[in-house]
Amino acid sequence: MMHEFLSRLETPFTGEELFDHLPDIVYFIKNRRGEYLVVNRTLAARCGVVDKQDVIGRTASQLLPPPLGDRFSDQDQRVIASGQPLLSQLELHVYATGDVGWCVTTKLPLHEQGGAIMGLVGFSKDLQLPDYEADEYRHVAEAIRHAEEHLSVPPSVGELAEIAGMSRYQLDRRMRRVFGLTTGQWLMKVRIDLARRLLRETDRAMVAIAQEAGYSDQSAFTRQFRKATGLSPREYRLARRSLR
Repeated sequence: MMHEFLSRLETPFTGEELFDHLPDIVYFIKNRRGEYLVVNRTLAARCGVVDKQDVIGRTASQLLPPPLGDRFSDQDQRVIASGQPLLSQLELHVYATGDVGWCVTTKLPLHEQGGAIMGLVGFSKDLQLPDYEADEYRHVAEAIRHAEEHLSVPPSVGELAEIAGMSRYQLDRRMRRVFGLTTGQWLMKVRIDLARRLLRETDRAMVAIAQEAGYSDQSAFTRQFRKATGLSPREYRLARRSLR
């Protein structure tokens, strides 16, 4: 029924016009080479261009200065090569405009009729702003305050659940309602936020920043930071200063 319905459309439905009206979502369809075929207005704006046609046919590496664009291109090729979707990954995006923001990204491979992967479709949604006046926030406020005051020795999710007086499942459910993240994702985010502020605003050594953000091992800090941002701490510091 769906295929018959779609076959009657005057033009193929790509979702472009729909996503053009969602300013907090970056939307795209790419071919096997990672070149943009369909984008929404938000993506074009965050790439620093006015016309969406300036994005079409180019890869993220061609649109964004290194190493920022390379991160997205590498991610695309992993999805296309493996056929495995990327689901709800928490990421910090640094755009050509200098804007920085946390997003949750999903990418799905697209298959042609014979089964081969022909590209991907995906979106990155800006994290919601928490409602600090909501009842849900009051239930987790004490655990949040404790975590924020002890980032140099960050508590576990289990410890935060105990402070909140609920199970890990209950805490995760409430954190998702308030922040749109699991407790573990939120904890990682606040630690990385602290680290990137110190990288941007100070000249402190990497090892000192790692320790303040709760990483006793600098290599572990670098791995976690790269997973979240696509950049090493040193690359992030250089990239942010180059975009000033």
